[in-house]
Amino acid sequence: MRTRETIDTLAVVVRSKNAGPYVTTCDVFFADRATFERARAAQVLTPERVAELYRIPVESVLGVYYYEPGLAIKVSFLKTVDAGDVFCADIAGSAQHVPLLDVEVP
Repeated sequence: MRTRETIDTLAVVVRSKNAGPYVTTCDVFFADRATFERARAAQVLTPERVAELYRIPVESVLGVYYYEPGLAIKVSFLKTVDAGDVFCADIAGSAQHVPLLDVEVP
């Protein structure tokens, strides 16, 4: 039986942070070019998929960027609650990468 491979099992670093009070950015770093290329070719992260994962409108996804020199994928999207708002549960944006971890990479 084949083991299910996800971003969590293939990436060496997955993190998120504020990119200002209204934007969150997530970074997925891979250890080698082959794994990065595999994820890029499979298009596992698209604006539509990100919108689905975060339950936001696709228009709120600012972009999915592939940064070849860093073997990284960057995802940026608008926050549903501004950083610093009284209802903001993650003011630093440091836990917002979690929905990406379980994305399967064929």
